[in-house]
Amino acid sequence: MDIQDSHINYVEFRAKDLKAIKKFYKASFDWIFTDYGTTYTAFSNSGLEGGFEKTDTDPINGALVVLYHHNLESIKNRIIAAGGKITIAIFSFPGVRRFHFSDPAGNELAVWSDN
Repeated sequence: MDIQDSHINYVEFRAKDLKAIKKFYKASFDWIFTDYGTTYTAFSNSGLEGGFEKTDTDPINGALVVLYHHNLESIKNRIIAAGGKITIAIFSFPGVRRFHFSDPAGNELAVWSDN
């Protein structure tokens, strides 16, 4: 799949019990999982790739929509200029970087890059 700037690329959910959530989606939809430590599992074979992040609290907004952009600093500045607010500054995790922002309605989304 061709990754394009500013397109929805990934969706991230939260779950208290990653073992149980993987069992459910494997049995229900035959999703494939890849664990990244004990607090994150990514899924594929679902039509849109995504993951589950372990949480100790009940999910409020169940899903985090994640967009891609090759230049995080540039898109971050565009988001701020358009009235968005950065909720989590740029951070790194294996092989990629991302940040979270809220739109003017208060929806939280994220943007990632492999650059």
